[in-house]
Amino acid sequence: AAIRAIVRKANFHGIETVGISRGYAGLIEGDFRLLKTSDVSDIIQRGGTILRTARSLEFMQEEGQKKGLANLHKNGIEGLIVIGGDGSFRGASRLASMGFPTIGVPGTIDNDLSCTDYTIGFDTTVNTVVDAINKIRDTATSHERVFVIEVMGREAGFIALASGLAGGAESILIPEMGFDIEVVVGKIVRGHDKGKLHSIIVVAEGAGDVMEISREIKDLTNLDVRVTILGHIQRGGSPTAFDRMLASRMG
Repeated sequence: AAIRAIVRKANFHGIETVGISRGYAGLIEGDFRLLKTSDVSDIIQRGGTILRTARSLEFMQEEGQKKGLANLHKNGIEGLIVIGGDGSFRGASRLASMGFPTIGVPGTIDNDLSCTDYTIGFDTTVNTVVDAINKIRDTATSHERVFVIEVMGREAGFIALASGLAGGAESILIPEMGFDIEVVVGKIVRGHDKGKLHSIIVVAEGAGDVMEISREIKDLTNLDVRVTILGHIQRGGSPTAFDRMLASRMG
């Protein structure tokens, strides 16, 4: 949706838009193509990016950055729009410091960038996780189990916090705050003693080893504990209406 908005707005004002495939790797290799309005038709409902993306170790070095900058000048490009997260923005910052006009559009499911309340993709990911929690809760209740669910976010707990609150988790473990496993276990035990048939614990990937956390819970409660690592299912799917609007406005 962000790419669509950029291309349509630029073309409306008579500005040519060039798409760079595979991020900074494509920038170094000169993998450029002109984008017309027709190229971005029927993509607003798609996840991911039609331009694809890739990590570029070469661009992390000054020589690679100079290659990319040379390709921008060679192709007559007057400004660069970078849609991405922390790594993408570090590269954008380097180009800006080298004197090239660069704009950053915050797109990362982790929501871990400053200067914006939300990043593109975060809302869609949270809804995906909540849907998974709803499904896991059904089997957790049926089998009277404790489920420990690991979600993405690197060193940020935004996905875990938002999905855990919306999904009604008993405990939410995030890297920004330490946790006491005894407190987590105490909540589970109190709920079990009151007749609660299941417990859901949401863990951000940067908060600790989810397998070790589950073993500790099992050892301390003697309950049936299962682990679900949601993984890359969180990174795909059709974007929510909120994300489509956010991306369109930012674009």
